[in-house]
Amino acid sequence: MEMPKKYNPKETESNWYAYWLDGRYFEATGDKNKKPYTIVIPPPNVTGKLHLGHAWDTTLQDMLTRMKRMQGYDVLWLPGMDHAGIATQAKVEEQLRKEGLSRYNLGREKFLEKSWEWKEEYADFIRKQWAKLGLGLDYSRERFTLDEGLSKAVREVFIKLYEKGLIYRGEYIINWDPETKTALSDIEVIYKDVQGAFYHMKYPLVDGTGSIEIATTRPETMLGDTAVAVHPDDERYKHLIGKKVMLPIVNREIEIVADDYVDMDFGSGAVKITPAHDPNDFEIGNRHNLERILIMNEDGTMNENAGPYQGLDRFECRKKIVEDLKAQGVLFKIEEHLHSVGHSERSGAVVEPYLSTQWFVKMEPLAKQAIELQKSEGKVNFVPERFEKTYLRWIENIRDWCISRQLWWGHRIPAWYHNETGEIYVGHEAPEDSENWHQDEDVLDTWFSSALWPFSTMGWPDEDADDYKRFYPTDVLVTGYDIIYFWVARMIFQGIEFTGKRPFNDVLIHGLVRDSEGRKMSKSLGNGVDPMEVIDKYGADALRYFLVTGSSPGHDLRFYWEKVEAAWNFANKIWNASRFALMNMDGLKYRDLDLSGEKTLADQWILTRLNETIEEVTNLSEKYELGEVGSKLYHFIWDDVCDWYIEMAKLSLYGDNEDAKKTTRSVLSYVLEKTMCLLHPFMPFITEEIWQHLPHEGDSITVAKWPEKQNEWHNPDSLEEMKLIQEVIRSNRNIRAEMNVAPSKPIAMEIKPLTEQAEATLQKNESYIKRFCHTSSLVISKEAKAPEKSVTQVITGAEIYLPLQDLINLEEEIKRLNKEYEKLTKEVERVQKKLSNEGFTKKAPEKIVEEERQKERDYIEKRKLVEKRIKELQG
Repeated sequence: MEMPKKYNPKETESNWYAYWLDGRYFEATGDKNKKPYTIVIPPPNVTGKLHLGHAWDTTLQDMLTRMKRMQGYDVLWLPGMDHAGIATQAKVEEQLRKEGLSRYNLGREKFLEKSWEWKEEYADFIRKQWAKLGLGLDYSRERFTLDEGLSKAVREVFIKLYEKGLIYRGEYIINWDPETKTALSDIEVIYKDVQGAFYHMKYPLVDGTGSIEIATTRPETMLGDTAVAVHPDDERYKHLIGKKVMLPIVNREIEIVADDYVDMDFGSGAVKITPAHDPNDFEIGNRHNLERILIMNEDGTMNENAGPYQGLDRFECRKKIVEDLKAQGVLFKIEEHLHSVGHSERSGAVVEPYLSTQWFVKMEPLAKQAIELQKSEGKVNFVPERFEKTYLRWIENIRDWCISRQLWWGHRIPAWYHNETGEIYVGHEAPEDSENWHQDEDVLDTWFSSALWPFSTMGWPDEDADDYKRFYPTDVLVTGYDIIYFWVARMIFQGIEFTGKRPFNDVLIHGLVRDSEGRKMSKSLGNGVDPMEVIDKYGADALRYFLVTGSSPGHDLRFYWEKVEAAWNFANKIWNASRFALMNMDGLKYRDLDLSGEKTLADQWILTRLNETIEEVTNLSEKYELGEVGSKLYHFIWDDVCDWYIEMAKLSLYGDNEDAKKTTRSVLSYVLEKTMCLLHPFMPFITEEIWQHLPHEGDSITVAKWPEKQNEWHNPDSLEEMKLIQEVIRSNRNIRAEMNVAPSKPIAMEIKPLTEQAEATLQKNESYIKRFCHTSSLVISKEAKAPEKSVTQVITGAEIYLPLQDLINLEEEIKRLNKEYEKLTKEVERVQKKLSNEGFTKKAPEKIVEEERQKERDYIEKRKLVEKRIKELQG
């Protein structure tokens, strides 16, 4: 089959994914002769379609797994999705509202049926997007966080932690989202600077001797005040400790207490205490045995304890109570104040500190184990390393984790309460006399189940499960820096607690995808980009290549359409070069490949450059420097293979020497086949297409052998020889361009080699010089002298003279040479300054220092020759 003339990504990419799935190339085999390699996909939420961040994240994983599969590993890349409790429930409820329904109309069971329908619909969307991206996932092992197997693991973890006293139920101030009516963990709260106010009030002393001044940003909470606190050492208030003030509006007496928590230097030094609506006040209330008065309902409206404000929204109540306090003369000053206010990550609502009975995980013992792990040789390796500090900083200051959510969609808490005694029973199933018990209505935080993902997906708690024994712990987790706290930390401490092992060896951290101006992509800005639209326009390979090469590990990525188009151009270049090669293969089969014949300099050079590229790509990939890998491949393919080798190969391919043709065909085929293998993890579709047309061994490039350096084809001398030939050709092209001489116009050329080795190389390869410099005559001699009125170019190892006769302006040539002299002088000064710096010469590797010394010698020699030529022209 001939390759189509034009590269069309839609046609190229349309069939291969089904071919890969039919061939079961992505399925882990359990072959004991192969070393296992495992990645579990960060499960996307079943709340909508995937965005560019998902495309980036999964492309990185796909690259790693494709490379390891080709290197002979038994690769498991396990796919799956997350039920995403709050987010999915909000989407389903929104859908119901459009139908004039609510979850309460349906009841729990019917609502869950609707939620499962939503899950199936969006899971199908996600699978189609995975396919379009070309992801090599093992669908035979796909999991969902509400699967029965994973649900069993969740219950097991809850029970075990409860039995160890690490899960408890208690009344605490939690982050409450009044819109979704559920508790939030600390890291589900986003803090934003909001313009608010400090409200300064005076609470009168009951004995009529005066008042005490307090200030608050939330005046509505005063309705739940049960004390005023001062510092025990504050001389201003020592005499008031134990006395009582009258709480305005509600006319309730509350006591003045002394507590070390109070900052004497902040404000008036006296603070109102509302134990049911502030976490710090809650702790003070515990120390002083204060009553906890809840003044709000779950939806953010005021309750019966708010007296005349009952039924008002909390912010409406604030306005009304401020008016009433002013009227009573209690509120005497309002001061503008910019302060940080918590908002729900999911709904955007202002979070309310709220007294509630919830389930918590006691974090200190779990965090301690995770911290100790990082001090051991078996620690989790963060890439880049700086993110380990980010992780440790959070886990060292962690608070107990509120894990209960007031939702229906999720893992229902495996706790039952006795209808008469209130006794709590925790287990996998309801107690035997289940009619006397009722199960907790709440579900667990989504992150509770996600934290178990690396091992729950492998069959745990069955520690004899085949996949668990073979593929756990996993090799690398790829994720964004924005969920280090949410997910990475929790997977680590749960992994240690329940498996005794780190859940992954490495964590490769990437940033966020931003628009071209560096802004976060969002619906409000309208700057989001659908990865499927990008694929429709330029193909998955172009998108993948851009995503991986557009940023270094840990940094954000800016999206530019122009760069995606540049990646498409790269794919097009590869297509055209491959098509040319195939047209000149003359029916060559894999069994006919023969690299043993006499090879041209170009043949030797490209095989040596291929060896170097294989080593660089493999080593950089092991270090996760995938962007750098892409850059190396780009320059090798575009510059070395396309611009130089294929052009030089035409001399043999179009010549009369049949042995030379055969060798060059074999070299060209071999180089392209290995290059397609190196590029395959980046661009799986186009490489499979081209590979299938090239002479090859095997059924699919996905399971082709990863290229390795072949010492028998490695010739370092060819690199230096080719460098000289390339410099001669480039110099000729540059001079033509500067002098405005058409590339097609034949010109005379004389080359003066400066060493015997250079002379031998130039004479042996004069056919390249004649062909690519388009010479009318060529002289290569150590006796060559610059003809009068000629252009001189000094290169490493030779001087080039182009006697352009009356095409050249003598003054312009002298001016050009003077510029060259100045340029070389600056290079000499730069290198000498570097070499005079002891910090460089003593600390840098000797190889690097020697390279700089060689540059110095080279620049000085070139400058001497330029200076000599200037004098000759001026003479």
